[in-house]
Amino acid sequence: MTARALGIIGGSGLGRLTALEIEHQQQVETPYGNPSAPLTFGRLYGNPLVFVPRHGAEHKIPPHRINYRANLWALRDAGVERVVGMAAVGGIALPLAPGALAIPDQIIDYTWGREHTLFEGDQSGVSHIDFSAPYCEALRQALLAAATGIEIAIHAGGTYGATQGPRLESSAEIARLERDGCDMVGMTGMPEASLARELGLCYASLALSVNWAAGKTDGPITMAEIEHNLEHGMARAHQVLSAVAAA
Repeated sequence: MTARALGIIGGSGLGRLTALEIEHQQQVETPYGNPSAPLTFGRLYGNPLVFVPRHGAEHKIPPHRINYRANLWALRDAGVERVVGMAAVGGIALPLAPGALAIPDQIIDYTWGREHTLFEGDQSGVSHIDFSAPYCEALRQALLAAATGIEIAIHAGGTYGATQGPRLESSAEIARLERDGCDMVGMTGMPEASLARELGLCYASLALSVNWAAGKTDGPITMAEIEHNLEHGMARAHQVLSAVAAA
């Protein structure tokens, strides 16, 4: 596997890539424990790719229990330089209606209690990474160009609000996020983005809106609604991933 391999962290609705030609799987140990699942090495339409399902092979790991450090460390050790983190999000801003795809360019972290840094003050010392632009702009532009090239509509920006989960948010919490400037809400964007920056990885997020966030429509949010939008939206996300892997 070459250093040009693209890394994909799959989220809800992307536990596997159907078009991925699997070459082998490898259980990996890192200084931070085991990743969510063995790494899957393969080719997506002939292009090298390394895949890990963020929530585990059977989607049993909740957002606050994911070993983000191990997932990213393992991908880097596998020769990956670029990582796309798939994200199922709730739409807050009008362009993020259910079914919309977006490439966020900013993030606000509302999570707590997660292992959020590689710099623990021991042998690793202390480092203060620049996080002004939390996503790799080169990879963001590659994703946007890939979507445009295959005529898939995509929202070119937005602020991701990362909440703790696993519960969904209250209407008042979403109103607060909106006042803070968030366009979408999810549970896995942090510390994934900042850890990638600490590891020197080029990281971007491909977000699929699977529901309106709490209070944006009448009635409760249902898993049936979310699953319906995941099923119908992930096909387009797969196409974008395939196009960027080929770039």
